[in-house]
Amino acid sequence: MVVKQDLAVVAEVREFVRLVTGQWGMDDFVPCLVASELVTNALRYASEEDGDVTLRLDRTEDGALWMEVQDATNDLPRMLETDTVSETGRGLFIVDQFARRWGIRALSDNAGKIVFAVLDRS
Repeated sequence: MVVKQDLAVVAEVREFVRLVTGQWGMDDFVPCLVASELVTNALRYASEEDGDVTLRLDRTEDGALWMEVQDATNDLPRMLETDTVSETGRGLFIVDQFARRWGIRALSDNAGKIVFAVLDRS
């Protein structure tokens, strides 16, 4: 799914994730939450010049959900200390709590990065 540079489209991202996970017989709550966080982070830190963000979903050999979000920025995300009163800054903490595994892959030629997460079926 190509995601335009507009935070309002995050609702469309969740709908896309619901559609795909439903076809695979998976619960959609955690995948929607993680996709929202990863896409929101990519949109928040990318600029118009960086272009669109891409969300990809697939399954692993053992049936887990593979999710990746690609953007053109080279800035690597980092998990922040959680602040109990802040309304932002918990995205990667949430991903870390729900994902079996997550990480970041830099693209060649400074073309950006992919942030991925592997989510168990249940």
